[in-house]
Amino acid sequence: MTFSLTLVCIWAAVANLFAMLPSRDNYWRGAYVLIAIGIPLLGYVTYENGPWIGLIVLIAAMSMLRWPVVYLMRWIRGARKSG
Repeated sequence: MTFSLTLVCIWAAVANLFAMLPSRDNYWRGAYVLIAIGIPLLGYVTYENGPWIGLIVLIAAMSMLRWPVVYLMRWIRGARKSG
């Protein structure tokens, strides 16, 4: 396993730990941290392992952080309707 995939496994473990901890802001602060770390990590995985593995990691990350993706899609749809 490459170093980038090892980092992704650690990222996924941290994401699961964030989900288990109680949170007053519905986990948004943790999601922001995971997104800020995950985007460059996704680029590193894609660079080191190719676009198909990068796509698999992207789908896995989107399944863990699904609410930010849902809100992004709602925001895009709302901006398209008003514009």
